[in-house]
Amino acid sequence: MRILVINPGSTSTKLAVYDDDRQILLKNVKHSADELSRFPEITDQFPFRLRIVEEEVKAAGIEYQFDAVIGRGGLSKAVESGVYEVNPKMLADARNATHKHACDLGCIIAYHIAHDKTQKHCHSFIADPGVVDELCDEARISGSPEMRRICIWHALNQKAIARKFAKGQGRKYEDMNLIVCHLGGGISVAAHEKGRAVDANNALDGEGPFSPVRAGSLPIADVIRMCFSGRFTESELIAYISGKAGLTAHLGTNDMPAIIQRIGDGDKKAALVVDAMIYHIAKNICAEGAVLCGKVDAILLTGGLAYCDYLVERLKKRIEYLAPVYCYPGENEMEALAMNALEVLNGSREAKEY
Repeated sequence: MRILVINPGSTSTKLAVYDDDRQILLKNVKHSADELSRFPEITDQFPFRLRIVEEEVKAAGIEYQFDAVIGRGGLSKAVESGVYEVNPKMLADARNATHKHACDLGCIIAYHIAHDKTQKHCHSFIADPGVVDELCDEARISGSPEMRRICIWHALNQKAIARKFAKGQGRKYEDMNLIVCHLGGGISVAAHEKGRAVDANNALDGEGPFSPVRAGSLPIADVIRMCFSGRFTESELIAYISGKAGLTAHLGTNDMPAIIQRIGDGDKKAALVVDAMIYHIAKNICAEGAVLCGKVDAILLTGGLAYCDYLVERLKKRIEYLAPVYCYPGENEMEALAMNALEVLNGSREAKEY
């Protein structure tokens, strides 16, 4: 089975081609701010991103025929975990999503390629989008009845890593209690109870630990004062908390290797800010231990920042009392998407209707 995987990000388009479970192409095409600035809306980038996918596959000498095209899922509405066949309703929701992100283009590009007249019996899928919602009822309640908690998290990678870990232990994901933390530009922490993420944070726009680019939870009264200060528009504030905060705001960069080098060179401010981020990550991980009543089989660390020994070793010291800690560096999204599609194609899983 030949599978095309498409993962549109804020500043890049990642694509891969798999023959069954064997990767035969992997590309990460970077986009400059100037390159993307000519598109008023993210969905306006569709022809630009589509052309990149077509050109990269053909440049690699790979025949442009697929059994399935699977895109990264968008943020349009909460769904159950699983693989979904793309349909017109999903496309409409992606184009009108409240939370705007490049990942909303995943289903649009996948559907377009799969339904092109040159393709023969090609399916289009998404899997475990960032708005997968398996929260328990208590997790949805905040201190204000006007503000229900929602989760926007790294569901795709967290679910894939949790299943991979369980398989390696000779057990089923559905029989284990796990805390999984995705350490990336955004940081999500979730309690996985017997195969369901019963608690997870809104890692996109304001909950949990701060990260390289996101603000995380903030003192709410100060946020209100900032909103009424007259210094910012609504869109500027939202852009700030979800893309220009965290390490970027404190240290002027989100480049973790460069920051670690600064720490090695004696930069005390950089050391304090990174240690503070680690402190808050640990606090959020251990809070999920209460969700699972202390019955935690393992804590799994994943995402790009899990390559950083400085961060991982200091984080382990704060959390390993709770459960054994295992590290799976990297995003693993391309492989996870491909394997989800393959399982549907070979009949071991059933695609859900959106």
